Amino acid sequence: MAMKVEAEASISELPLSQTDINWDRLDKTRFHFIGAILFTAQSAFLHPIAVVKTRMQVAEATFAHMSGRSVFRNILRKDGIPGVFRGFGTSAVGSLPGRVLALTSLEVSKEMMLKSTEGSNMPEATRIAVANGVAGMLSNIVSCVYYVPLDVVCQRLMAQGLPGMNTYNGPYDVVRKVVRAEGFRGLYRGFGVTILTHSPASALWWGAYGSAQHVIWRSLGYGNDAEKRPSHLEMVAVQATAGTIAGACSSVITTPVDTIKTRLQVMDNYGAGRPSVIKTTKKLLREDGWRGFYRGFGPRFLNMSLWGTSMIVTYELIKRLSVKHV
Repeated sequence: MAMKVEAEASISELPLSQTDINWDRLDKTRFHFIGAILFTAQSAFLHPIAVVKTRMQVAEATFAHMSGRSVFRNILRKDGIPGVFRGFGTSAVGSLPGRVLALTSLEVSKEMMLKSTEGSNMPEATRIAVANGVAGMLSNIVSCVYYVPLDVVCQRLMAQGLPGMNTYNGPYDVVRKVVRAEGFRGLYRGFGVTILTHSPASALWWGAYGSAQHVIWRSLGYGNDAEKRPSHLEMVAVQATAGTIAGACSSVITTPVDTIKTRLQVMDNYGAGRPSVIKTTKKLLREDGWRGFYRGFGPRFLNMSLWGTSMIVTYELIKRLSVKHV
C-alpha cells in the first residue's frame, strides 16, 4: 500500500526531466483533492485483483493452487460482486489521510534534496534521480507508520470466508479483535518486514522505470536532442509503458516477501506464541514447499503491471491539473 503512493516524474537522462512539476509550482489543495479522487478510482479498478492475490497467498494449499481466474469465479459464485470488493471501503476512506501524508512528504523531501544539491558538480540527471530516490524512501518510511495498521485491517477483511480465517463485522471489529488478542502491536504485524522490503522495492521500481524510459526514448530517436520534443501523447505512452515494465520487474523479485508479509498480517493459527517472520516462512514451506512463496504471483504480476501504468499516468495528470495559475 505505502509503495502505491511513491510516485514522481521522469528521472530519465533525456531533456524530458525539464518538464517536471515541482512542489512550489503546485496548488496544494487542488493537488490533494484531485489526487484523492483519481487515486481512489485507480484503487477501485485494481482492488478485485488484490483480493484474489490475498486469498491465494493465505489459503490452504489446495485452494492456493487454483488459478487466479478460478479464485475470482469462486469468490463471485459465493459472495457476488461485494466479495471481490471486500475491504475496499475501509481502504478507500482510510487511505485519504495517508495519501496526504505520503504525497506531501514525497514532494517536500524531493524539493529539499533538489535545493541541497543545487550548484553541485553532480550531473542533472543524477541529481534528479537521487532526489527522487531519497524522497521515495523517506515517504515510504513515514507512510508505513500509517499504512501498516490499515493494511492489516484490509487484508483480514479480504481473507475472511476462507477456511480457518476469522470473520468480522467491519473494520472496527477487526481492530477490536486484533487489539484484544495481541494488544496494539498486533496492528503493526509485518511492520519491520514492510519497512525493510518496500524501500528497496521502491528503489527497484524507480530504477527499472528510469532505465526502461531511457531505452524507449532512445529507440524512438530522441536521444539527447533538446530541440526535438515529444508530443503529449508520446509522453503518456512512454511513461505508461515504462511503468508497466517497472511493475512487472518489481513483482517478480518482491512477490516472495509480499506473500510472507500478507500471511504474517492475516493468519493466526501458529500455535503458541506470537506470529513471526520465521514461523510464517516455516509454515509456508511445510504447506507448499518453495513454490509457495510465489502464491498469487499471477494476480500480483497483473496488479503491479497495471498499477505501474495507471499510477504514473494518473500522478502526472494530477500534477498537471494542479499547477498554480499565475
